[in-house]
Amino acid sequence: MKNKVLTISLIILVSITLVGVVGLILTLQLKNGDEAEKEPSIDEIIESSVDIPEITTNLSGRQFIRISLKIQTSNKKSAEELTKRDFQVNNIVIQELSEKSAKDFEGKTGKQAFEDAIKAQLNPLMQEGKIEKVYIVSYIIQ
Repeated sequence: MKNKVLTISLIILVSITLVGVVGLILTLQLKNGDEAEKEPSIDEIIESSVDIPEITTNLSGRQFIRISLKIQTSNKKSAEELTKRDFQVNNIVIQELSEKSAKDFEGKTGKQAFEDAIKAQLNPLMQEGKIEKVYIVSYIIQ
């Protein structure tokens, strides 16, 4: 009888300890997940972004475009790298624009497709971090 009570007490104690350890692990994992997915502040975004000065070039038709971009990178080091790669950025933007017509920039989806294309072409160049987002800051088509 005494051994039975001792065995049951031991099983209950081990079960409670196991539940506590599992709860602690889950709490720590959820806390780490929240920190990893935290959105950067606007100051961090600006610090890791590069302004691409206005570019004027021909579109595929008889029209031309004047466009300015802001490119957000994953960190300050990658922004410094992208600044050094400004000639490559300009080249990629001009090449991409030469394939576009004014109609390609109509609506939200056209602009988003251009931004995504620039991001996709710049990421393979990057050695420090990556391109997070490309923003069209201003554009005029004539």
